Amino acid sequence: MGAIHEIVFDCAEPAVLAAFWAALLDGYSVRPGDQADAAISAALGLDPDVPTTIMLDGPGPSICFQNVDGQRPDNNRVHFDVQVSDRANEVDRLKEAGASVDRVLPTYTVMRDPEGNQFVLVDRPAEATRVAA
Repeated sequence: MGAIHEIVFDCAEPAVLAAFWAALLDGYSVRPGDQADAAISAALGLDPDVPTTIMLDGPGPSICFQNVDGQRPDNNRVHFDVQVSDRANEVDRLKEAGASVDRVLPTYTVMRDPEGNQFVLVDRPAEATRVAA
């Protein structure tokens, strides 16, 4: 079983959309950026002074606004990242329930629910897994 880790919005202007949602939702605020944000932008060939991802923190799950270059028709604009302790077993369980796998990467798996909506399974940090067990 998993827990919502974050809600992810694909967007053209993360800073604009993050500010909008921070103003809309009680208790949410923009997370300060760090050097890793600039490094990610630079690695993508983008301006390191313009973050590609803006995070909101608040009373519920984190909310991520990530820049996407163009819109793919097969990609949800909003999806859940679900944190799980045993990703391989969770993938198998969800496939039996009608989900399908889009792609597998070292730290996450992109899946689709039975109607084709995307969601992502992310590895729960080992420390959190030990506490939960």
